[in-house]
Amino acid sequence: MHRFKPHLAIFTLPLLLLIPTTSWAQSVTFYQAWQSLLNNNDGLAAERASVEQAEYKQQAAGAMNLPSITLSGNYTRLDNDVDVSPSDLLDSTQRGAGSLAKAFDGRLTSTLVEKDVFTSSIRAIWPIFTGGRISAAQDIAKAKSEEAKYLLEMKQQGKFEDLSKYYFGVVLSQQVLATRQEVEQGLKEHFDHAVKMQEQGQIARVQRLQAETAYHKAQVDTKKAQRDLEIAQMALTNLIKAPALAEPSTHLFINESLPPMQAFMDKTLQSYPGLSILDAKEKQASGLVDVEKGKYYPEVYLYGNYNLYQDDTLVGDNTPDWLVGVGVSIPLLDTSGRSEKVSVAHSAIKQVGYLRAQAKQDLSLLVEKTYREANQALEEYNGLASSVSMASENISLQKKAFSQGLATSLDVVDAEMYLNSIKTQRSAAAYQYVLSLSRLLALSGEVDSFNQYQQYQGLEVQ
Repeated sequence: MHRFKPHLAIFTLPLLLLIPTTSWAQSVTFYQAWQSLLNNNDGLAAERASVEQAEYKQQAAGAMNLPSITLSGNYTRLDNDVDVSPSDLLDSTQRGAGSLAKAFDGRLTSTLVEKDVFTSSIRAIWPIFTGGRISAAQDIAKAKSEEAKYLLEMKQQGKFEDLSKYYFGVVLSQQVLATRQEVEQGLKEHFDHAVKMQEQGQIARVQRLQAETAYHKAQVDTKKAQRDLEIAQMALTNLIKAPALAEPSTHLFINESLPPMQAFMDKTLQSYPGLSILDAKEKQASGLVDVEKGKYYPEVYLYGNYNLYQDDTLVGDNTPDWLVGVGVSIPLLDTSGRSEKVSVAHSAIKQVGYLRAQAKQDLSLLVEKTYREANQALEEYNGLASSVSMASENISLQKKAFSQGLATSLDVVDAEMYLNSIKTQRSAAAYQYVLSLSRLLALSGEVDSFNQYQQYQGLEVQ
């Protein structure tokens, strides 16, 4: 019979904790990472909630065209009943009846209203002309809804650039780590070779020490590259809120060429949401002008009242059940500062115009700068191809020369480090190209075409 041994669990648990977290990594393409970011990012969720709020406010503004209907009930307490007697009626005439009318007061006095008064009614007011203030308020609400949508779109474009930076930053870190590992392996072989050659008396001790020092430094560089990769992966995982450590499966890439810069420029100036936000701001300012101008016009409205309950009194019995009418309200003296507010709104329109002109200038400069950076990265990547081949060949030559005593240990180390720097620089150029391309596509509203550049036109960088 097998029995559970507690001491085995004590030794097994620490071993389980030593399993590297990368064993739980989840492979994710760039497209999958983008969808995850869109669905899970709290900042974007907050912007979507803002859009929802603006849409509800726009719907609420639409109700301003409808009549206002209220149900009311009232209770009033008077100090005494309101009575009317024959003498009161005759005294109200030009020629009173004197003592004759007072003789009938005790028998003919009527109660018009009791001191406890209960009433209930339905009232309606329907504005039919407000000087354009209602339609202007609705236009402002619509413009604010559009502004919220464009803010969300601009936020998404910014997050797309962030994702490109984080996602391909991990890919770059992986390539740097692979390069560091190659250098470490090459310097280890060189160190082992140097040890044997020293033992055989073919090289001096100082050359063996040089090889050993270079190998140890390569080990440190490899560990640093590993830590940099882990940090980059954690940042990416946090950005897209992945359930496990994100492991990118989309490689860095380049394209043979880019579309003309003017194509990106035109699309950016036509579709950049920041410019649309300024358009929405201008509509809001124009709406404010109409609102303030509308205060100079009279307000015309319909109104009505229907009595649901009245006291059983003489006045209550003779009061009509309903009434309708039309009213006009003309502002004679307004203390809200109408003319000044109109001037403020006109100034806001001018401000938006200046901001739009500056924004177009800044966008044009940004597109040109980013486009040139992308082309520069392409040129750098392609230009370093021959350097990689030359550096690889140089390592072989230096190793042979070292074996024959024609080169020093430092020559071999320098050759290894030069190849490492060229490979790293080339990977960094590809990374810079992808970042520049991502920004160009985000600015021009062509985020969805990134997949086409990557899969169908891209040359994979290993």
